[in-house]
Amino acid sequence: MSVSKTVALVTGGSRGLGRDIALRLAAQGTAVIITYNTRREEALEVVEQIKQTGVHAVALQLSTEHTAAFPEFFATLADILHADFQTDRFDYLINNAGIGLHMAFENTTEAQFDLLLNVLFKGVYFFTQQALHYLRDGGAIVNLSSRLAQSGVPGYSAYASMKGAVETLTRYQAKELGPRRIRVNAVAPGPTATDFGGGIVKDNAQFRANVTALTALGRVGEAEDIGGVVAFLCSDAARWVTAQRIEVSGGMNI
Repeated sequence: MSVSKTVALVTGGSRGLGRDIALRLAAQGTAVIITYNTRREEALEVVEQIKQTGVHAVALQLSTEHTAAFPEFFATLADILHADFQTDRFDYLINNAGIGLHMAFENTTEAQFDLLLNVLFKGVYFFTQQALHYLRDGGAIVNLSSRLAQSGVPGYSAYASMKGAVETLTRYQAKELGPRRIRVNAVAPGPTATDFGGGIVKDNAQFRANVTALTALGRVGEAEDIGGVVAFLCSDAARWVTAQRIEVSGGMNI
């Protein structure tokens, strides 16, 4: 196993976008720590796939819904960094873990709203805050947003509101962490064929056809379309890119 010069922490890395992000980071020589909520076996499969390329990887359990669990997580992370990566810092944080909800505004319950708030915004806010103690100066943060934050598709008012908040947070983080030379950007995917949100983009032929008709490049997104953009933002080639929202949608609704 080769010794990597950089280490990335990817939340929600067991499947979908997070999985591809982890694989793309590993492909450019970055060691990877992925988190999973309940899908341990899938996370371990991603770890094994990365290790087969000669890059080290580890999977840790994390629920971004519960901020009270963050101190214990970071204590474990500190031990892993020392034992497995011979360092006390990591270089890149990718806030990818999330859940979806398709529900009309008038029917959205407070419990549904609070769950989205905790996972998609409050969790990101305070997880990143605690991660700063372990994030190397000169590193990078990538927050996963969504095209929905700026589009207005019915049924996504709560979800899109959280992603809009993440985009605002991204700009403030970039400004306040600039003195540490930490770059912060948001990546906003369009409809992508994963199992997220019940897999509607992947499995519903009519939905795919509708998205394809609205997209300049003539297809729906795939997970591998997103991972490469995130990996770019975690590279020296993006050293002068910060406070940006990068939409990765194939030119939808232009």
